[in-house]
Amino acid sequence: MITKLLNKEEKLSVIGLGYVGMPLAVTFAEKGINVIGFDLNKEKVNKYLNGEDPTNEIGSERLKKLTTIGFTSNETKIREAKFHIVAVPTPVGKHNIPDLYPVESASRVVGRNLTKGSYVVFESTVYPGVTEDICVPILEKESGLKCGIDFKIGYSPERINPGDKVHTLENITKITSGMDEESSEVIAQVYESIIKAGVHRASSIKVAEAAKVIENSQRDVNIAFVNELAMIFDKMNIDTQEVLEAAGTKWNFLPFRPGLVGGHCIGVDPYYLTYKSEEVGYKSKLISSGREINNEIPKFVVEKTVRMLIDNDIKVKNANVLVLGLTFKEDCPDLRNSKVVDIIEGLKSYGMNVTIFDPIAEKEEAKREYGVKILENLEENLEKYDVVIGAVKHKEFNKLLIEKLYKEEQEKILLDLKGIFSKEEVKNKYKYWRM
Repeated sequence: MITKLLNKEEKLSVIGLGYVGMPLAVTFAEKGINVIGFDLNKEKVNKYLNGEDPTNEIGSERLKKLTTIGFTSNETKIREAKFHIVAVPTPVGKHNIPDLYPVESASRVVGRNLTKGSYVVFESTVYPGVTEDICVPILEKESGLKCGIDFKIGYSPERINPGDKVHTLENITKITSGMDEESSEVIAQVYESIIKAGVHRASSIKVAEAAKVIENSQRDVNIAFVNELAMIFDKMNIDTQEVLEAAGTKWNFLPFRPGLVGGHCIGVDPYYLTYKSEEVGYKSKLISSGREINNEIPKFVVEKTVRMLIDNDIKVKNANVLVLGLTFKEDCPDLRNSKVVDIIEGLKSYGMNVTIFDPIAEKEEAKREYGVKILENLEENLEKYDVVIGAVKHKEFNKLLIEKLYKEEQEKILLDLKGIFSKEEVKNKYKYWRM
């Protein structure tokens, strides 16, 4: 298969052109492979066709140089490909139940356009068993073909870290798997053509699915530990960061830091694992507790803000608050599952006036998804804010002159959730608190 792809005898398709699918499509195209990039979002497809990259993962200049990729929202174009990669999101719905609709829908799209001799590889984060037990029956029903005879499947979990320009697709070891030895080898070879760091051939699809879902669950639990420390030490009037710095002098102390846990992976993937564990008769204790702790952080920040306002004789109702950052992580425009939104809603529930500034986030998306307006220019009315909350550590905020952000006649309150500001520079000037 890889030889045919490199010789342009066959084409490769990527279904879902977001933060995962787009880097894949582009990297394969840069290898000289003919790529069909499919997404249902016509607006997004049109931007790619015009050489625009709304994800900022690829960059418009890199995109404009491509000659072996075609972007489309017409699903019939997928029929031209023999190697399909499904890279659609897998969110959670109400009550944190896994929402498999996107991956099921993508399976129907691929199935309707599947031809004999094809390979279908899923990259979406799922709990063990989804690929074989849920996706395969859909592919078979929609195509009329038989898995293992007419087409083969595999799973290769995405490991892309949005906004990270060091740990890019090519530089992260890729886990690959197939339904049998033949498909496992074919799939591994296709990915080896673009992954400089190499691939790890998992023994089965379920092993590969499980490996992905525990990666972010592990991080979630570790962050939950330091978040709980932050809440404990706050009651003791101890600076959590100073404690972690001291403890970090031991060679085997893990360097996790407290903060908001959102996004499409860490804040979601543990629910896929706990859901499946309960399905097989085991109720998760540690993983579920970690999720509960991390979900408490927005409320904790809101209550801390209220206490600081009261302590400084500032009326809570109608207090003016500036929130710096709305995306789920620094230097990345991704707004999915941002926990900053929970903080904003909590502040508003106390009657506070909340202004948001984020130079990275898409303003229209913020309005559409969360009903919030992002300030166009930070230079407007800087003196009016009673409180500033540094929620996301964008590089642009490092240069911020915080002296301009407050009323000079009042006590100045600054809550720093991500270590944006230097404690030494602000501790004598402001009522400063950090996670």
